[in-house]
Amino acid sequence: MKNRLQVCILLLTLLLGGGVHAQVAETTSKTSTPAADTVKTKPEKDCKQQAIGDLFRKKEKAPKPPKKFMALILPNISSNPSNGFLLGIGGTFGWYMGPKENTRVSSAPFTVAVTSKKQLITFVKSNIYTKEDKFFLQGDWRFYIYSQPTYGLGTNSPDTSNLPSGFHWDGQGGSTDSASFPMKYNLVKFSEIINRKIVENFYAGIGYHLDYYYSIEDEKLSLVAPDTLFTPHYFYSFKNNYDAKGYTASGLSANVVYDSRDNQANPYKGIYANLNYRYNFKFLGSDQDASELWLEFRTYVGLSKKKPRHLIAFWAFGDFNLTGDLPYMTLPALGGDQRARSGRGYTNGRYRGKNLVYGEAEWRFPISQCSQILGGVIFVNATTTDNPNPARNVALFQYIQPAVGFGIRLMVNKYFRTNINLDFAIGNKSQGFYFSGQETF
Repeated sequence: MKNRLQVCILLLTLLLGGGVHAQVAETTSKTSTPAADTVKTKPEKDCKQQAIGDLFRKKEKAPKPPKKFMALILPNISSNPSNGFLLGIGGTFGWYMGPKENTRVSSAPFTVAVTSKKQLITFVKSNIYTKEDKFFLQGDWRFYIYSQPTYGLGTNSPDTSNLPSGFHWDGQGGSTDSASFPMKYNLVKFSEIINRKIVENFYAGIGYHLDYYYSIEDEKLSLVAPDTLFTPHYFYSFKNNYDAKGYTASGLSANVVYDSRDNQANPYKGIYANLNYRYNFKFLGSDQDASELWLEFRTYVGLSKKKPRHLIAFWAFGDFNLTGDLPYMTLPALGGDQRARSGRGYTNGRYRGKNLVYGEAEWRFPISQCSQILGGVIFVNATTTDNPNPARNVALFQYIQPAVGFGIRLMVNKYFRTNINLDFAIGNKSQGFYFSGQETF
């Protein structure tokens, strides 16, 4: 564990150091240019951002003006022990709801997939800016017939010294080893937030959120002696008066958003900050009253004026169960963010607790230096969760689980900054591939 943290800290230092070196080198080259009368200068190349389609377009042909709508649809083919063989499509839509001069681009990543174990995964996760950015709409709609392993609460659960290495694809599924507790369930999730612009880049609004879990099958649970086995899900549900076969969380939220990003799908600069306070009410259908606070911050630091694609991005959030008790599957967990992209290196839900804090840094850079069609990323992340159970009593930051990874980016639409993204990440006895049409954050 200590060695993994040291490696991650060293890598992050190298990333930051590499960015500083790049800036120094760029400045030095400007100040130490030989005199024009002693060196024959070559005409500068036109090194503007290109996309994969530009390779097949005739140079003399003028490019078409950018459209107001784009769609990137990708195949989704994978396999893991929880899902079996998975086949589907995914991708993202991008569009402008007003003039491009004063309206931000909107986006909606989506997936539709079926598996050999009779599972269904469907979702649309939208971030929409209306004309002149007057309203900012955040949506998360899902319907799952699904299975997922759980591991209990806290970043030390289970004992990782006894946990075999696991592999997954795009955060889905995971291992079904002896240390995990596989579960089957159906999920209906509807979350929609309407934010109104107050001043430039600053929004406030309200939202409605529904999480309905039903037909839950806790596969290792046994209530019959002598083979009695209480799973983490059953123990938590019984202790906090939830029906372990299904439950509902339905509530309203108050939201504050600051967004100065130049593009939400693939930002080169700006800041995104979000505060979401949600309260689940019995009169709206919740099994219990409970409240939750989400705090999030992202920023993007450029490393080159000539190549804005060369940058370091930072992401941090905290998810806190403030009052009452949330249902087990709605507790703060990896993959609990809107895009379900946190925790590359681990399967979604791998770490769960009453409270969770997460941080990530990513170095993004062009590989093809002139066209910048091909790019790369290197990233590190870390997660901590707690477990207030007196028998465990695990506090935030008592245990921290890191991960590290790298990825390739292929620019397919330079106007919407849409990439085909393929990442590989390694966590603590866990690895995963990630394939998408939009940056992680």
